[in-house]
Amino acid sequence: MIKITRLQLKNLRLLIIFILFCAIFTPIYSQVYPDYTERTSLYSADSLAALVENNVQMEATEGSVNPDEYKVGPGDNIFISINGIEEIPLNLFINQEGILYIPKVGGIDLKDQTLAEAKDKIMKSIDTYYKNVDVFISLTNFRKIKLSLLGDVKKPSTFIMSANSRLMDLIMNSGGLNKTSNFRNIHIIHRDSTEQKYDLLSFLRLGNREANPLLREGDIVIVDRVDRVVSISGMIKYPGIYEFIEGETIGHLITISGGLMAKARRDSIEVVSFEADGKTQASRYYSFREIDSGNQLLHYEDQIMIRELPNYYEPKFVQVLGYVKYPGYYKINEDNTSLTDIIAEAGGFRMKASYIDATLTRHSGTQENDPEFERLKIMLRADMTDDEYDYLKAKSRQREGKVVVDFNLLFNKGDKSEDVILKSGDVIDVPEAKDYIILLGQVVSPGNIVYEPGLSVDNYIQLAGGFGWRAEEGDVRVVKANTGEWVDAEEVDTLKPGDTIWIPETPPGPKFWDVFTTSLAIVGQVAAIIAATVAIIVASR
Repeated sequence: MIKITRLQLKNLRLLIIFILFCAIFTPIYSQVYPDYTERTSLYSADSLAALVENNVQMEATEGSVNPDEYKVGPGDNIFISINGIEEIPLNLFINQEGILYIPKVGGIDLKDQTLAEAKDKIMKSIDTYYKNVDVFISLTNFRKIKLSLLGDVKKPSTFIMSANSRLMDLIMNSGGLNKTSNFRNIHIIHRDSTEQKYDLLSFLRLGNREANPLLREGDIVIVDRVDRVVSISGMIKYPGIYEFIEGETIGHLITISGGLMAKARRDSIEVVSFEADGKTQASRYYSFREIDSGNQLLHYEDQIMIRELPNYYEPKFVQVLGYVKYPGYYKINEDNTSLTDIIAEAGGFRMKASYIDATLTRHSGTQENDPEFERLKIMLRADMTDDEYDYLKAKSRQREGKVVVDFNLLFNKGDKSEDVILKSGDVIDVPEAKDYIILLGQVVSPGNIVYEPGLSVDNYIQLAGGFGWRAEEGDVRVVKANTGEWVDAEEVDTLKPGDTIWIPETPPGPKFWDVFTTSLAIVGQVAAIIAATVAIIVASR
């Protein structure tokens, strides 16, 4: 008997834990897997898993059966009507030896016959024994067949399905495939030992019915694990990583990937391949015409790159909003169309258009990131310096993309230095002219008051009924319409139409109960201090 010491047992446990850890957290090998969207629907469908778990089978049905494709076999239900002097209806089954027995006619061997071939054979046999009759033959019910699904699948097993089941039906009823399954190299081995290979993606993406064949009794379907891949990127409808198929052409992969997009460069498609040493890469260039008409084969790990045609099919429009005669989108010529050209095309300004408030906004180009502004946005005011707070306010009021243009100088005074050349995506906004001053906050009647030149801030407050009873009269501010700047009322010499006068509210005083409870707490603390002091004095005597 072998004795194991305590130390050896401890080391053995550690070794087992290490082996389990490696098995769980260490991949078997490093492999890049295909990533096209159709794969997700077949390996992540929770509904499929639930059906399999509850043994719910989805029966395949396609309406009518193709007689030239469907092969009859033991268990198929055949209805025959022989109509002469009287009708002879027969509801028959093919037996386990593949023979259909017809009374007065005998047995007919239908092994390995398609439905069309079986009907022809039955018809000839009936014609031998019956003369001058009409014969109707129909398949009325399918038999059940046994199929095996093996390899890299969710549930390798044997399945019982209807005889009109196809490859996709078997996969769906099995619970689906795995992330590592090879969708494009599925092997089917028939009972006569013949073997065929199918590209399921060709059915899923192109609707190629030949890639989703009818299955036969005893078929063994083997789904391999992905080992070799190719990739295609750029101006293709479905870029991604795909399984490598031996003998596939570049043109076929482009077709299975959805084809080229409108802006694809067709004269120079690059194919990057590995040399025989498996380390060195080399590029080959083809025109799409060569690929479409040729047979350029793909190699393992090839990368196809389809680049974009620059400056093709790029819309060049600007948008005009507000008080022009015909607002909307307008086409521009690159580096040529000016602001005055577009305003003229839009019919010019309407009567109430505001030249002062009109803006030109440009969002083209790279958006600048301001780390300091992002930092200040998440800080409390108490944690900022005065300079930081001023920067935050100024940055918050900044109108992103605004182009500095003086519409008044350009259109009223003819200053061509303000005539900006437009770029695609520019937005011209011409608001209505504001002929009023806005009063907000603690006035008796807040709202809009018709602008009158020469009136001061105090005049407008009086026109609004004067200060409200909780107004902070010494802290009145004016928000300038054209800049958004906040200015103390004492510093404003002239008001302009659209300016806003804001009268803040005096902060409410502390509530009685808060004052009472705070005072009570302070009195209690003082009393405790006095009591402690008296106790110390008495103890010292």
